[in-house]
Amino acid sequence: MTAATHESAAHARSATRPASAPHARRTRGREERGLGASLALHGTLILATVIAAFPVVWIFFISLGPKNAWQQPSDVLRDLSFHNYSDVLAHSDLPKWFLNTVIVAGGTTVLGVFLAATAGYAVSRMRFPGSRQLMWTFLVTQMFPSIVLIVPLYLLMSELNLLDNYLGLILAYATTAVPFCAWMMKGYFDTIPKEIDEAGRVDGLTPFGTFWRLIVPLAKPGLAVTAFYSFLTAWGEVAYATQFMQSDHYTLAVGIRTFAQDQRPDWAWTSATAIIITIPAAIVFMLVQRSLVSGLTAGGTKS
Repeated sequence: MTAATHESAAHARSATRPASAPHARRTRGREERGLGASLALHGTLILATVIAAFPVVWIFFISLGPKNAWQQPSDVLRDLSFHNYSDVLAHSDLPKWFLNTVIVAGGTTVLGVFLAATAGYAVSRMRFPGSRQLMWTFLVTQMFPSIVLIVPLYLLMSELNLLDNYLGLILAYATTAVPFCAWMMKGYFDTIPKEIDEAGRVDGLTPFGTFWRLIVPLAKPGLAVTAFYSFLTAWGEVAYATQFMQSDHYTLAVGIRTFAQDQRPDWAWTSATAIIITIPAAIVFMLVQRSLVSGLTAGGTKS
């Protein structure tokens, strides 16, 4: 009786048990994508890259052709050369504009990095009256468009005899670059352990010595971002350079406009100059690219 009961129960369990599938269905991981999603993602990225690169490639293509290449792009292939670049370098003030821009952009980069780094470090590590108000003041200044500041800056620079002067334009650009960079550097210094500062004080370093010898080497990614932003702020800016500088001190972004002031703009020279302007910015980006990428993961070891 007992054996029969067990046998009937086993038959019942086998009858009610669902048939197992020949192959268990594999569950897709969170980081895995299907073929359709992968193709859509890569197609979107390729399309975005083409859209972003097309204007630059097209301007470079036009710059290699004759004067009327912008009207007849097919003529470029029949007269492909770099004569527009040699002409604009030899028969215009482009070399002088380039030198002016390098001086202004270089000065803005050095001043912007120094002021942003010191201000960010002071607010991050020290507690002094007005520290919070200082950072909020930096933030408030970013609310106003640069065009609103032209008149007060012009009057101030006129009183200080800084009009048509490299230093005046560098200080004007610093008013735009430093507030944003100071906030960024303050956040970056917050990720560096304060124990490093304490170790510097134990070794007899002054606060500035600790900052310069211990903190700055660790903050290279943040400083690279600050330098890049400060450089771009001055390299392609038009409004301040137009109002504060005369023709002898024109920068590239202002000088290129002189090619389009006549009734027949010289688009060949304009396109060639536009490509020349982009080269230094691309070089600076390539120089700081590694630090920019490493800055994205900085602070991962902060306790």
